[in-house]
Amino acid sequence: SSRQLRRVVKREYGATPVELAQTQRLLLAKRLLTDSALPMAEVAFASGFSSVRRFNALFRSRYRLNPTQLRRRKSGHTADAGSFTLTLDYRPPLQWDALVSFLAARAIPGVEVVRGQRYLRSVSQAGHRGWIAVAPHPHAAAALEVEVSLSLAPALMPLLGRIRDLFDLDAEPHVIDAHLAAGPLLRGSVVRRPGLRVPGAMDGFELALRAVLGQQVSVRGASTLAGRIAERFGDPFPAGIEGISRYPVSPGALAEAGPDRIAEVGLPRARAQSIARLATTAAAGSLPLEPGADVEATVGLLEELPGIGPWTAQYIAMRSLHWPDAFPSSDLGLRKALGGAPASR
Repeated sequence: SSRQLRRVVKREYGATPVELAQTQRLLLAKRLLTDSALPMAEVAFASGFSSVRRFNALFRSRYRLNPTQLRRRKSGHTADAGSFTLTLDYRPPLQWDALVSFLAARAIPGVEVVRGQRYLRSVSQAGHRGWIAVAPHPHAAAALEVEVSLSLAPALMPLLGRIRDLFDLDAEPHVIDAHLAAGPLLRGSVVRRPGLRVPGAMDGFELALRAVLGQQVSVRGASTLAGRIAERFGDPFPAGIEGISRYPVSPGALAEAGPDRIAEVGLPRARAQSIARLATTAAAGSLPLEPGADVEATVGLLEELPGIGPWTAQYIAMRSLHWPDAFPSSDLGLRKALGGAPASR
């Protein structure tokens, strides 16, 4: 019950759920005040407050100063007309090179691009569109620097959650590594690459689509097909970022297109029908593909769709739903790494 939840949270953290939520909003507001040139009203709404008046009142009661005073204390602040930058912390170590290499190999042409250690992509989040760029922070240890277009400020709180999921920033590597290293099969790998993360997804449907496209083809082949779908069915992205020309394809766009048009990108008819059914189900709102969804129910719904078996459903659960217990046991890459069959993905 809600009463039991409040009681448990209060006992564990010494604060109510509402107080914890207010603290998170205030912390995000402080970062925006010092690290961006967003107008005060946009800072309030981007931080999750429903009104500027409520934002100002809570800020004064917690910090004994108003938001404008905090911004004035920040020296050397310069405005950027198109974006602002934030810092996301994580628990070290983090194998950034391995993580960004994985994403680069699977990047959707026109939607995602990796330049050196910097990951860039277009984003559609909560009805708002824009772009992000993520890279290791140049001055802070155990942190990433995230540049966000101003157009995404109203959706900032859910957007930051998605970014943390994409790079698995909430993982506890020491706990994970200690557990995996307990077995002789993985001990050597953990020692060689501590802090290896499980990439999540910025867009659950995009990841599910990419997983279906990846069946029985190479990683490069799946990326090529995903790029063709983005080019044909994705909305144009305004010029300005080299390598990005499309927004992520929405399930509604593919559902409207139907299997015949989808197949024109070079897909077998059966695969196009599978994608069309996936898109139609997602567009109807009956297939949640984001963290927090009922995992067993979602996996069951996925496996009921034509062309989606246990491997694909588990892979989607692992990355889209960010489910730590997902296990695509038939994955050829895993089998190769464990000394089994060769991989084609």
